[in-house]
Amino acid sequence: MRFRSLAVLVVGAVLAVGCGKDPVGTSSSVGINLKSKASDINSGTIEQDKSITSESSNPYGAFVNDARAKLDGHDPSRITVSSLTLLLGAQSSGVTTLEQVFSGKVEVLFVMNDTNHSFPVGSIQAPTGSGPVPLTVTFDSDSMGTDDRAKLLNGSFKTVIRGPATAGFSSNSSAVADLQLTFVFEAFE
Repeated sequence: MRFRSLAVLVVGAVLAVGCGKDPVGTSSSVGINLKSKASDINSGTIEQDKSITSESSNPYGAFVNDARAKLDGHDPSRITVSSLTLLLGAQSSGVTTLEQVFSGKVEVLFVMNDTNHSFPVGSIQAPTGSGPVPLTVTFDSDSMGTDDRAKLLNGSFKTVIRGPATAGFSSNSSAVADLQLTFVFEAFE
């Protein structure tokens, strides 16, 4: 009986160590700036998207290239998002807090180019203040098929933010929400 218990403990410890691998690379902050105004609202919902590679100096591309270099030219087997925040930027007008923009759950997704497959990244229920506010992160590339994983590694996807607009934001034709998403990615061998 003792031998069986010891064997179960050893196998459990080995599995725990194998699952807790450290990332081979962590990105610097990858910021995506999206602007929304009342005329962009469709059926009461704010939805904006932008390519992950569109920001100056393409920090996402640099992160993937760095991970590949650390893996002797091989692609990482897995990419996760370790943190995601939302900020109402200083370039906003007519609104000063996120609760003046969104009236409920805000979601962030990755939508792959060509396939249009979407993958939840994170969400927050009724964000308040100007931020940055942390979102609950759910993204892990293990849920992707081969084609979408290749698009993820090549930066062939859009970041999407969507959520219900407040009545005040919807009716204010001069209001502009400068929504800033900041991601931190991790790559694994």
